[in-house]
Amino acid sequence: MRNYIVLALTSLAACTNAPAKETAGSTPSTVPPVPTVSVPAVDVNAVDSLIQRVVAEKRLVGLSVGVMQDGKVILAKGYGYRSLDPKMPVTPTTMFGIGSVTKQFTCSSALLLEQEGKLSMNDHVAKYVPTATRANDITLMELGQHVSGYRDYYPLDFVVREMAKPEPTDTVIARYATRPLDFEPGSRWSYSNTNFLILGKAIEAASGKSVGEFMKERIFTPVGMTRTAFDRIPNDSNTANGYTSYALADPTTVAPEAQGWINAAGAIWSTPTDLLKWDLALIDGKVLNPASYAKLTTPRVLTDGRVTTYGCGLGVQKTGDAIIFSHGGGIAGIVTQNIVIPATRSGIVTLANADFAATGEITSALIAKLSPHADVPKIAGPTALEAAKAFLTSVEQGKVDRSTLGDDFNALLTDEHLAKDRASLAANGKVTDVVVRQTVERGGMEVAIVDYKVGKTPARTAMYRSPDGKIQQFLINRQ
Repeated sequence: MRNYIVLALTSLAACTNAPAKETAGSTPSTVPPVPTVSVPAVDVNAVDSLIQRVVAEKRLVGLSVGVMQDGKVILAKGYGYRSLDPKMPVTPTTMFGIGSVTKQFTCSSALLLEQEGKLSMNDHVAKYVPTATRANDITLMELGQHVSGYRDYYPLDFVVREMAKPEPTDTVIARYATRPLDFEPGSRWSYSNTNFLILGKAIEAASGKSVGEFMKERIFTPVGMTRTAFDRIPNDSNTANGYTSYALADPTTVAPEAQGWINAAGAIWSTPTDLLKWDLALIDGKVLNPASYAKLTTPRVLTDGRVTTYGCGLGVQKTGDAIIFSHGGGIAGIVTQNIVIPATRSGIVTLANADFAATGEITSALIAKLSPHADVPKIAGPTALEAAKAFLTSVEQGKVDRSTLGDDFNALLTDEHLAKDRASLAANGKVTDVVVRQTVERGGMEVAIVDYKVGKTPARTAMYRSPDGKIQQFLINRQ
């Protein structure tokens, strides 16, 4: 539903995972296997400490985290509470609504039916919803790729009044898919939950089953997802209640979307362990054949040659040396994230039962640990995150340990320069939310891309460190 990962558009030439010779909207029939590489074993205790600190600092209600490395789950743990009244803790088996993470299951269901010849992703919407606008001009694949032009019925980050009333999904489709298109099909990428309600209708027509029944039979059960269901399980007490906060007040329960509204766009409930089973089965080729997997994971080429970073219900991005599949999700009072790094057979799942939950520091730190960094040199001393935080704190205090700086940077950062930096930070506010987005190599150094806030102002730094651990550059800029 909402709170999906924002996916940028890049030029065709810059998108390393886009086939340069494909025409707009095309998908190759096969994809080369991703070579598996090893990264150092993650320090689970350190990750656990990081998560506990974030939960405390961000005042999260509850959080469930799963981490997989080299195909093995190394962490599956609950933090905080699934319910505040009465107080009940999050456990590894607590089910959360996964919101739009559902979309990769919906696209995979359609692709499974295509493998059996029961539908085609090139079928037009007219075959399943003939009353939809331009139904003869839009394909099922374009629905899954968010390039149809159909208006999104759930663009806001709260449950609007009409969504508090139960409606048949057909009514929601009729209300939103019969409006004029927002743009010409294939010309733009624009996230729309409406697309996936229509795709769900196609799955039901082709399979003769409800979307939930089909997913249970063809995905959940074969993959071994024993704590996963389409819609919340009635009377299951080990499920998370959703919470919100008005301004900075204490969390309060939030009413969920009414029946019929989210369906194939975001109705699945699951756990991190089950989602990691799904991630591994998907990248190991146990769910889809190579042609279908390519359709799921190949970004769409728009009619003007731009390339999205979105396949079919799944984000596809290159970060540092890794291709990453990812998607976020959000339903009333719950936000989620599912991240897969195929090259290291790794995955990260965070499920939080508060719509104000911020888990970016956790996922960024884990992506950095689980991604291959073949060319980044080993750096002595603290981690990039620890070094960045320490340096920013020293600037705020106006007193830098110059033994940690390279000679040229030390010369650049005169006492006068440092005083101006300190005054500039103080004028904007305290430094918070420091995260390392990625690390790369340049000139034999580690380059860490560091994002943070100075008061309310977003800032970004490329921190250069030589193998001896000394900071060779740390220039503070607005993001």
